[in-house]
Amino acid sequence: MAAEGGGKEMNEIKTQFTTREGLYKLLSHSEYSRPNRVPFNSQGSNPVRVSFVNVNDQSGNGDRLCFNVGRELYFYIYKGVRKAADLSKPIDKRIYKGTQPTCHDFNHLTATAESVSLLVGFSAGQVQLIDPIKKETSKLFNEERLIDKSRVTCVKWVPGSESLFLVAHSSGNMYLYNVEHTCGTTAPHYQLLKQGESFAVHTCKSKSTRNPLLKWTVGEGALNEFAFSPDGKFLACVSQDGFLRVFNFDSVELHGTMKSYFGGLLCVCWSPDGKYIVTGGEDDLVTVWSFVDCRVIARGHGHKSWVSVVAFDPYTTSVEESDPMEFSGSDEDFQDLHFGRDRANSTQSRLSKRNSTDSRPVSVTYRFGSVGQDTQLCLWDLTEDILFPHQPLSRARTHTNVMNATSPPAGSGGTNPGSNGNSITTPGNSVPPPLPRSNSLPHSAVSNAGSKSSVMDGAIASGVSKFATLSLHDRKERHHEKDHKRNHSMGHISSKSSDKLNLVTKTKTDPAKTLGTPLCPRMEDVPLLEPLICKKIAHERLTVLIFLEDCIVTACQEGFICTWARPGKVGT
Repeated sequence: MAAEGGGKEMNEIKTQFTTREGLYKLLSHSEYSRPNRVPFNSQGSNPVRVSFVNVNDQSGNGDRLCFNVGRELYFYIYKGVRKAADLSKPIDKRIYKGTQPTCHDFNHLTATAESVSLLVGFSAGQVQLIDPIKKETSKLFNEERLIDKSRVTCVKWVPGSESLFLVAHSSGNMYLYNVEHTCGTTAPHYQLLKQGESFAVHTCKSKSTRNPLLKWTVGEGALNEFAFSPDGKFLACVSQDGFLRVFNFDSVELHGTMKSYFGGLLCVCWSPDGKYIVTGGEDDLVTVWSFVDCRVIARGHGHKSWVSVVAFDPYTTSVEESDPMEFSGSDEDFQDLHFGRDRANSTQSRLSKRNSTDSRPVSVTYRFGSVGQDTQLCLWDLTEDILFPHQPLSRARTHTNVMNATSPPAGSGGTNPGSNGNSITTPGNSVPPPLPRSNSLPHSAVSNAGSKSSVMDGAIASGVSKFATLSLHDRKERHHEKDHKRNHSMGHISSKSSDKLNLVTKTKTDPAKTLGTPLCPRMEDVPLLEPLICKKIAHERLTVLIFLEDCIVTACQEGFICTWARPGKVGT
């Protein structure tokens, strides 16, 4: 029986799938792993993660790859779809004792062919700054675990900064560090800087500047992941308490919140233009949240277990406006997003010109993907009938930005689960059949129009402005400065959140009371997306999904990092 079951599972693993762009193929020669290729025993281990950076060397092959497997950390030249992976020659390899790497992030601003700055978070709470090209260890933060003893869940450089980085822990706390400062030999003392509904921000009270610069306490339970908006101004956090919270990062203002259908939220990502946020988690759903309107606009059901990663694909986003002169983008607009080298590219700015009050017919399709513990990869299309339900559908799309696919477009080769929506029930109630994708989305009773401008232009306490100045001091994005005012009294520092935020968040401690509110609409109140494709692509739970210019990169808990060539991009 065991052998039969194993054989059946082997046959279920997919090595290719078809979308409207064409055929995506798994390149077996481009699989990265530990040098011995032996599957890793993942029981009780931290998730395998992958980070990319481009070092802009003269060879034309400047992509570098970092991944963790158990106690090990590897750094390779990434050859992608072009050449076979050479696992015998890692640029750097490290094996840790007593703790395991949990996450990592490169600083793209400072990366060169001679040096890269890589932050690595660990299961015991420390953060290490290393240079895997020079093979140096620069600094260790929270070395004595005086700041936080819990596992590091997410670490990222602050966009536009060469020295500031943010670290989240399973304790529910986030800390802002500066690589130039030390952490001190005693536990830090804090003073309150800002407090709101279910969050508080403290500064480090010290005679001399030391890390951490700020301590954020967000929600209840572990803070599982955070993501900066494409312009770096906003921060989206997802927690084990099931809440998405979106903050203005510099002014430390809460912009909006959302509650999962049930369970914790595990992952979060922004659309390339910053208009939408997608989350995934323990409710087996992907949820699309509008940043402008602060409301859920759709849910997607295709996974059979927890969703571990969500990510947008900027290379298959398509845009068409009624006036052809309004959009004259090219494939290069999307390719500029490669590894985040140009966050404010022309495609993003064109997308962002369209606001919620613009009534011109527009055809927009956002592509995003998700992977989960069910070992499945799902791809989703977010289309204008969901995004703008009260606008007439535009004419047939003729301007689609994809990745120069040479294969002819084909019909979807994906499979849609027959039980979509039926297996999800509200407490004590069965769910009616899901709404058709073309159905209009009811607007929530609570209007959030203008909430973004009110946050950006609202009063900012001088204490917060002091932090904003500190943050901006390192940044290259000088236009942020106009968003800050430095002549307000200290009395606003611990002021309560706005009435609007209090209205929609008072009941969030009781899940039964949030269900059916704008925080967490019932299943029948929002459109239910069906996946474009849903394929089993691994034996172990999936932990990585990254969209690159010519391929999609996935990884599973066995420690195998796989490359899926986009249509027409298969190397020789």
